[in-house]
Amino acid sequence: MAMGKYSRVDGKKSSGYGLTITIVLIVSLSLVGAWMFMSSWSAPTESIHFSSTQNTKDVDTTTTKTDFTNEEVDRTSKSFPDGKSEETEVVTESNEEKPDPESSGEKTEQVVEKKEFEDKNGEGDRKDGEGEKDTESESDETKLKEKTQLEESSEENKSEDGNGTEENSEESTEKKTEENTEKSKDVFPAGDQAEITKESSTGSGAWSTQLVESQNEKKAQVSSIKWKVCNVTAGPDYIPCLDNWQAIRKLARKHYEHRERHCPEESPSCLVPLPEGYKRSIKWSKSREKIWYNNVPHMKLAEVKGHQNWVKMSGEYLTFPGGGTQFKNGALHYIDFLQQSYPDIAWGNRTRVILDVGCGVASFGGYLFDRDVLALSFAPKDEHEAQVQFALERGIPAMSNVMGTKRLPFPGSVFDLIHCARCRVPWHIEGGKLLLELNRALRPGGFFVWSATPVYRKTEEDVGIWKAMSKLTKAMCWELMTIKKDELNEVSAAVYQKPMSNECYNKRSQNEPPLCKDSDDQNAAWNVPLEACMHKVTEDSTKRGAVWPERWPQRVETAPQWLESQEGVYGKPAQEDFTADHERWNTIVSKSYLNGMGIDWSYVRNVMDMRAVYGGFAAALKDLKLWVMNVVPIDSPDTLPIIYERGLFGIYHDWCESFSTYPRTYDLLHADHLFSSLKKRCNLVSVMAEVDRILRPQGTFIVRDDMETIGEVEKMVKSLKWNVRMTQSKDGEGVLSVQKSWWRPTEVETITSAIAKAGEV
Repeated sequence: MAMGKYSRVDGKKSSGYGLTITIVLIVSLSLVGAWMFMSSWSAPTESIHFSSTQNTKDVDTTTTKTDFTNEEVDRTSKSFPDGKSEETEVVTESNEEKPDPESSGEKTEQVVEKKEFEDKNGEGDRKDGEGEKDTESESDETKLKEKTQLEESSEENKSEDGNGTEENSEESTEKKTEENTEKSKDVFPAGDQAEITKESSTGSGAWSTQLVESQNEKKAQVSSIKWKVCNVTAGPDYIPCLDNWQAIRKLARKHYEHRERHCPEESPSCLVPLPEGYKRSIKWSKSREKIWYNNVPHMKLAEVKGHQNWVKMSGEYLTFPGGGTQFKNGALHYIDFLQQSYPDIAWGNRTRVILDVGCGVASFGGYLFDRDVLALSFAPKDEHEAQVQFALERGIPAMSNVMGTKRLPFPGSVFDLIHCARCRVPWHIEGGKLLLELNRALRPGGFFVWSATPVYRKTEEDVGIWKAMSKLTKAMCWELMTIKKDELNEVSAAVYQKPMSNECYNKRSQNEPPLCKDSDDQNAAWNVPLEACMHKVTEDSTKRGAVWPERWPQRVETAPQWLESQEGVYGKPAQEDFTADHERWNTIVSKSYLNGMGIDWSYVRNVMDMRAVYGGFAAALKDLKLWVMNVVPIDSPDTLPIIYERGLFGIYHDWCESFSTYPRTYDLLHADHLFSSLKKRCNLVSVMAEVDRILRPQGTFIVRDDMETIGEVEKMVKSLKWNVRMTQSKDGEGVLSVQKSWWRPTEVETITSAIAKAGEV
């Protein structure tokens, strides 16, 4: 009876002949079943994407559902093509805890990957083919495009050292390749990493790939982050690259080497503690006059400089009467005095972007906002206790830096005016090396304003310095335009102007200071040693520096004429690229950032664009009462001169290292396709710790990137217990908006390099 249940195959009763057929069919069916079982063992291609075993505890988040506007997404043929509603994904968070957030993230990413894969193999084939041809043609034109600051500085250092290495050559080649990839993207391209994943998965079958394995391991590391509080001598004021005592104690101090950047070998991934009693910063413009003492609990400057109206203690506040060493009766009076002394300065018209050296508490820059002038102030850390920190807490642009042994992190010929009011810099020594560095940064035709004691005092020392400065500035072809006395403050100011032609240089009887070699790139500034030489002035009207920019505010919207012969970062002619970028950011900011993200802009004063290109994001915010620090990463196209040409300012930086600013100094950080490039060479956990360090509690962090990178960043901010306000995705690209919380971990990590010995502080 064992065969009884299988005795009816086709509805007929079995017979001897039928029994034979039955056996044959059973064997056949068994073989087919086995074949089907073996086929199903092989995983589908989509299933190998983003596999992970990580588990992350969700944090309560508040999310705003928003849609991309047509104006924002319809930028170019490469960006957010029109499509059906189901092609748009909006990832939302809720206050309920989710049992498995990772699986949800995998599904979302898989859907995006699958959709893009189908488009490539369907109607999108022709366009993709065209895109490949465009990329090939772009790679042939790489030399015509913007160099990166890393390439410029590396070449400059090589020329100074007189030799190069194969390693540097290989790094340069790799960065050029990355630059080509970046330039082939449009405003919202699919991420490079996602593209690699799709290519790998289509032919990998049941085998895993090294890319998938590495991505999974990175994700697992991110999900297993255990944040700790930094135990360092500087405490809540820790700046990793300026508080590296392991390096500082080995340095000479003659040229302020100990105040320069010396980053630890491994970037810290711990979180800086909050000062006891820290509160949310006071809003601008009240913050210009007073700040919470507990936010910057330092009294020494008030004790030493209170009589000069720098800063005073008043209950729970530190107050700023608006004075300074050279303008005890207020910065506004001093600003107007300079204008009256030499009217061609024309604050807020001809003169828009200035550098303030040895800034004190930056009251000069703080009140120049009333004249439509952007002043970037800098001073060494601790030279006057917390002066730069006071400035930033007040809402005034400032950074920790020093006139030492290296070039300042700015391009050449960009500042309209440079100011030094008793800034205590010995300009005249060592062949005028430090003043020659200002000459590099000063725009041809720009002014140097000097109101230090040698201008007006008659002591033996001051007279000697004045004579040395007069000789030096004459040899540099700077013309002394005027010396005027401020009767109220009992000081005088000298105004010099840099030449706009090489005529004076060519007529000098002696080549002292010498002219720089033609191979010396004045824009190379990242870790480049100072040289006591002068760069020739550009006289070709088709090149940058030969013609003064448009008057403010026209210059912010005008593409510089010298861009005509260049190709833009996004592959179009540079002026067309500039205009498209300007319009794009105007749309994004007005339609999304100002109205769709739930940001209270009344609390936003200090803003940083962590990866600026043309400065379009900053330009779109120009009518708000805030300022933007535009950062051009050293491995990105060197577009910082364009940003200055627009009447904005910025700095070069490597985000694998910490930024030269105090903790809790920015209200909003903006990162457009930064993290996807950083994860190729940096530890993202350390980068995220740096973001946490410089962003104020309750500050906003906006990330635009490919969805894989957005997912990684989102996991990190959740592990920090930040509030995810919004996530959006479309066609593999996404936007993430989060608000920093007040949370600090309880565990502590000691950073050995940042521990000072007795007597060192």
